[in-house]
Amino acid sequence: MIVRKAQKTDASGIFAVEREAFSVPWSQVAIQRELQNTALTMYYVLVTDRGDIAGYAGLWHVADEGQITNVAVLPAFRGKGYGELLLRVLMEAAWRVGCASIFLEVRVSNLSAQQLYRKLGYAAVSVRRAYYSQPTEDACVMECKKERYCWSI
Repeated sequence: MIVRKAQKTDASGIFAVEREAFSVPWSQVAIQRELQNTALTMYYVLVTDRGDIAGYAGLWHVADEGQITNVAVLPAFRGKGYGELLLRVLMEAAWRVGCASIFLEVRVSNLSAQQLYRKLGYAAVSVRRAYYSQPTEDACVMECKKERYCWSI
């Protein structure tokens, strides 16, 4: 497995992961737009030895803040540390381009993701009521400041 910066040609592979990972996936057109807008976005993909995309992570970069859009790994590759690897690569790239803090939303029921985010230095800052659909659920908004990021693995 390798993690590399996403390319425009990765849209269909990212879309396949998106459909497996989320109850309300982004459209392939939306993903294509994200990959084209490199002034404001950064995306990384997890690629298997066969060249298939097994996961991805994305972030919007505005001024000195980052907003993680999605972190997703195909079910067959979960529980092996690949989500953390993707997240670390993405966060370190965000720090390099000048982000002082990074935000994300996570379902309040997704305790394993919240545990990973806390491990990396995120803290809960607020709740967005009924943020998610299918099923409707609140989102926990979390923030990581650069100085709080946990570098050790």
